[in-house]
Amino acid sequence: MALFRLFAVACQRMSLLIYIVLAGLGAGVLVGIAWRLASRHHPLPCPVWLRWLVELDNPFTKTNRAVNILAHLELVPGMVVLDMGCGPGRVTIPLARQVGSHGNVVAVDIQPGMLQRARDKARATHLNNIEFVQAAAGEGKLGQARYDRAILVSVLGEIPDRETALQEIFAALKPGGILSITEIVFDPHFQGRSSVTRLALAAGFHERAWFGHRLAYTLNLEKPRDA
Repeated sequence: MALFRLFAVACQRMSLLIYIVLAGLGAGVLVGIAWRLASRHHPLPCPVWLRWLVELDNPFTKTNRAVNILAHLELVPGMVVLDMGCGPGRVTIPLARQVGSHGNVVAVDIQPGMLQRARDKARATHLNNIEFVQAAAGEGKLGQARYDRAILVSVLGEIPDRETALQEIFAALKPGGILSITEIVFDPHFQGRSSVTRLALAAGFHERAWFGHRLAYTLNLEKPRDA
């Protein structure tokens, strides 16, 4: 009888734990949906206090790891690269190392706190080839035909006016320049490949290469050389 009671108590505790886990997952899903809907009208980037999440390589996919993103960019020393929505500089720092002292990385983010974190990293690694700009995509602060490469890593869905943002990046790239867009499904702003391709083609890009799978991928797009 005592053994049966112990078993019953254990089952009750296990059931309670399962309910708590399911409730937590449900709440997370609801928050993600609400965040995604709200971001259609207002820019809602990852909060600065959650920057540690952005700095971690996702353990479930290799697609958004900096080393893999850079491997597909065909970078050479001396290039000028735009890191749009750079966040805390997870990709900015390896980009700056790869383009070298004669190259330049322009790290753009809407949040001062994220830019400060990226600045601190650059200072700690003695990198002085990074320019930090506080701006939102589509504000017209990127210039014309300036960049050899541009990257958007889990950023596109945070931009309310994606059409204008991609048109601005298109104009800011040199002819033959490459825009690399990385998306993973764990991001509440995840953008599917068909949606991204449609927006990119409308902005004037040509698809150059695609890596990964439909839930975690990098899409490289090229500005035509005669543009």
